[in-house]
Amino acid sequence: MSQKEATQEKKCSHRTELYIEVPPTCLPIVYSPEYNISFMGLEKLHPFDAGKWGKVIHFLKEEQFITDANIVEAREATEEDLLVVHTKRYLNRLKWSLVVATITEIPPLLFLPNFLVQRKVLRPLRTQTGGTIMAGKLAIDRGWAINVGGGFHHCSSDKGGGFCAYADITLAIKFLFERVEGVSKATIIDLDAHQGNGHERDFLDDRRVYIMDVYNRYIYPGDGYAKRAIKRKVELDWGTEDQEYLQKVELHSEGALNETRPDIIIYNAGTDILDGDPLGGLAISPQGIVKRDEIVFRAARRHGVPILMVTSGGYQKKTARIIADSILNLHRQGLVGGGAGEEVGPSLVPLMMNKSVSAGQTLSVL
Repeated sequence: MSQKEATQEKKCSHRTELYIEVPPTCLPIVYSPEYNISFMGLEKLHPFDAGKWGKVIHFLKEEQFITDANIVEAREATEEDLLVVHTKRYLNRLKWSLVVATITEIPPLLFLPNFLVQRKVLRPLRTQTGGTIMAGKLAIDRGWAINVGGGFHHCSSDKGGGFCAYADITLAIKFLFERVEGVSKATIIDLDAHQGNGHERDFLDDRRVYIMDVYNRYIYPGDGYAKRAIKRKVELDWGTEDQEYLQKVELHSEGALNETRPDIIIYNAGTDILDGDPLGGLAISPQGIVKRDEIVFRAARRHGVPILMVTSGGYQKKTARIIADSILNLHRQGLVGGGAGEEVGPSLVPLMMNKSVSAGQTLSVL
């Protein structure tokens, strides 16, 4: 895209309620109780824990890291917000319950009236999408941000799938490109166990976006066309364990940031890499996940690049505890929180895991 086109893009921005002023007393952690999906037990028909986001917040409150007053409440993305990326035709298709049932992989949804599907399933996903867009701006303002939800990396502008109905990663980047001066390049570091074919299709021919994707080569979606967008592709074998995985994450995160200097990093921090995950097929320990997140945040800090983290996939009940432990470790390391940038203390990876087990939150595989 030329400079003239980029300037024109910024001038054409619609009015949005997602780029709000956030008090300095608030941490750039975005969440809403509306994230959680609960609908007559139908959400249990998919292996995804549809209430994990609220559980993460609960654990962070227990550790007295956050309160309701010092985090940012997510707002639902409007249709006009979504049209920044999505086609009108695609959004209209979501008004058919059959389409939503296919995307979310919850077949009984096709028998329900769409107004209920919109309210109980799509509204939570739109709110998480709004949260990712909001967190993108916060990351630029504060140097880091975490959306406790989001990471719908299988959805592109005109197609959903894999429980991903809205392209929140693409939207966050496009919003920044349109609205924030000085943001013209982005790097996506996608460490979910699955290939991020949605954002890859959206940015296939966009040189402004550099994509690093580390995933199990043998599982969904296996989208060969989308792989053409990946600048740094790391394909893993079944059962990959901590040592090999963490070495590759560190090597390639550094390599990606040395290869191009972005204005923002979008970090898709899926926990479906956890050993025992029914869909991920990898064998990473809870400690390995915490260390992985630390590696990525340290790389962002070393290179002086703002980072936005979204939580993406994770299909075991224990993933909420691991996400919370990881955020707490990032805080202890001085990588997030009000004291980010202060003296770094010893890693909490072993400590956090021991505490979880002693508190009755088992961390062995299911």
